[in-house]
Amino acid sequence: MSSSSGTSSEPRRRAWFESLAGDQEQDVERFELDEIVYTDSKGGLLQVVHDMGKLAETSGDEWKALFERRARKNEWPYGSGVWGKKEWVLPDIANENVVSMYEGHTNLFWAERYGREIGLDDLWLKLCGNSHTGSFKDLGMTVLVSQVKQMIANGSDIPAVACASTGDTSAALSAYAAAAGIPAIVFLPRGKISLAQLIQPVANGAIVFALDTDFDGCMDIVKQVSTSDGVYLANSMNSLRIEGQKTVGLEIAQQLDWSMPDWIVIPGGNLGNVSALAKGLDMLLELGMISKRPRICVGQAQAANPLYLAYQRGFEVFEPIAARKTVASAIQIGNPVSYDKAVDALRRYDGVVEQATESEIMEECARADRTGLFNCPHTGVALVALRKLQKRGLIRAGDQVVVISTAHGLKFVDSKLAYHSMELENIVSEHPNPPIELPADYQAVRDQMLREIDSRSSKAKTS
Repeated sequence: MSSSSGTSSEPRRRAWFESLAGDQEQDVERFELDEIVYTDSKGGLLQVVHDMGKLAETSGDEWKALFERRARKNEWPYGSGVWGKKEWVLPDIANENVVSMYEGHTNLFWAERYGREIGLDDLWLKLCGNSHTGSFKDLGMTVLVSQVKQMIANGSDIPAVACASTGDTSAALSAYAAAAGIPAIVFLPRGKISLAQLIQPVANGAIVFALDTDFDGCMDIVKQVSTSDGVYLANSMNSLRIEGQKTVGLEIAQQLDWSMPDWIVIPGGNLGNVSALAKGLDMLLELGMISKRPRICVGQAQAANPLYLAYQRGFEVFEPIAARKTVASAIQIGNPVSYDKAVDALRRYDGVVEQATESEIMEECARADRTGLFNCPHTGVALVALRKLQKRGLIRAGDQVVVISTAHGLKFVDSKLAYHSMELENIVSEHPNPPIELPADYQAVRDQMLREIDSRSSKAKTS
């Protein structure tokens, strides 16, 4: 099973790379996971394929019991939300080569107050930002870096791992590579990510290049580096990442007692996350662990909306765009690598795509924050998409909905501070809440305090 064979011979292992598209079985190309390969001979994306027959030898109930028994325990590495499902992720990797921060098992938060305010009693947020580096990217990076560590242990000459990033990918790569003792290189668009995102790879010792371009320009550079200089590519076009990210769907099922919601809403940029989500759901369905197929909605920022534009044309035409500046900087991507995978996923899950303006993103974030949440702008994109589906009548009051929150709000305090300081460009903040500056005088403080309590109590009663 190699890049030179291009045949459908039986795999030697329980998981392998396979070309995503092939008109005939004989056209399908297969590769070992320890080969340094990112596309098939025609330039198409690869996917990791598992021996589903082998997995089906264990019943769905047995898998459920195993996953429950491992969850949050300290037997290495199975306490991780990813590695507790190792047989579904990287079944052939040695445990000593796993690089894990015990990622996953993030809170499925019942958004009771926010949901009540918008007319949904069964609304949940999957808080993927409650992770080691503050985003869902940890789920995929633990898998990729673990495979690289095993490849190096087996003699592969890999001098470093590298990624292009709008922030979260670089944070995850730098942390996991640092833990593994593998050099990391990240390429960031200069001046287009938050300070919190920039400092993470810097602090973790990565080689950081801030380039005068956008994400798509950084992606061009990292592709050249991986092709010409032997540096291992860590972006989501490397389907090892998808294997970790797909566990978000498995966790949602597990946290809902092995059931599925009516809708899952997810923000999309490079689009590896939606294809990963669908892949995890596919495996659950095939192995009989769930019976319901949820619908999927992808939300995009209007400033970076190539998937939305393609959706408006029935996915018949796709045209990359020049992504404009958006507060949802991690999805400021005009030419998503995983477009084809995402479209395939949306078609399988009766999916829809919505978009959000800059003002809509910040106002919905502010509204959600006032109910106790503290979400990133990308989660705001998903919340706007949710509200628009409600207005269209696609999401109804009795539906169970899970919104995937991709990163922690603390990574984006600059945009939140600008909103409440009324300093966001071209946005008039509707509900700012700046600090109240007063002299250290009891009477002045008391008078203002009572006015504020009265005002906010009145607003709460009318909302």
